Amino acid sequence: MTNRTLYGSDMDQDQQLISRTLGVSAEFDAALEIRRRIALLSHYLRQASCRTYVLGISGGVDSLVAGLLAQAAVSELRADGYDAQFIAARLPYGVQVDETDAQKSLGVIGPDRVVTVDIKPAADAMLDAVLVEGEDLIEPARKHFHLGNIKARQRMVAQYALAGSTRGLVIGTDQAAEALMGFFTKFGDGAADILPLAGLTKRRVRAIAEHMGAPSELTFKVPTADLESDAPLRPDEEVYGVTYDEIDDFLEGKAVTETARQRILKTYLASGHKRALPVAPINEMAG
Repeated sequence: MTNRTLYGSDMDQDQQLISRTLGVSAEFDAALEIRRRIALLSHYLRQASCRTYVLGISGGVDSLVAGLLAQAAVSELRADGYDAQFIAARLPYGVQVDETDAQKSLGVIGPDRVVTVDIKPAADAMLDAVLVEGEDLIEPARKHFHLGNIKARQRMVAQYALAGSTRGLVIGTDQAAEALMGFFTKFGDGAADILPLAGLTKRRVRAIAEHMGAPSELTFKVPTADLESDAPLRPDEEVYGVTYDEIDDFLEGKAVTETARQRILKTYLASGHKRALPVAPINEMAG
């Protein structure tokens, strides 16, 4: 599947700059991108002298595609005589509403090992500990939002615990659409050692899923971070205020409505701190 969208002279300068910053290429070929990203995963594991990739599988298309790429990479490494394995981590908060989709994803990926860690006890304990002296600092209406961020960070704690005990590296699922909207938790799902989906729009992630044989019910499942307990499976697009098609069009240099453009730009600017390295005096002086 090939989709060629060239940046033209009429492309909005903001779009062009942001697209280049986030690594979105003007041309896309699913087969070539699959090979390039598998090669990246294979090369980096060797370069880092590591043996394992660890990735949380949620049931969404991003972790499905990242998992397929990771399993392909370690399988190729083993065929070449390098000892490597892929550990898929299931990290539910108690009982996950769409657990069936997560299990289907595991079935499609066929990981070398599956480890399940229930993050609910740790996440709840952390929130309770914060509330002991900081309850007045958290608005009651935002409690589930804050718990959601704790969940994301506890999931990353679990993944790094697995990676640390297996000479491993953690794979992140960040792609260009979510990076554009800052739709990730700082030091939660935004923390990782390697990002094989970086620079891909959501539709391009789906194109890779299709090319790798993923079933349509997983490839085109409504995307949801599913972090807030009081709004399970809330669609990402409801949070954004724009659709993934509009976000992808923006990143691929296509025309979008002025309303969508302003919403995207406002969100991108407001979430800039999430994409930046921690600020330090040397950073400021260099700038």
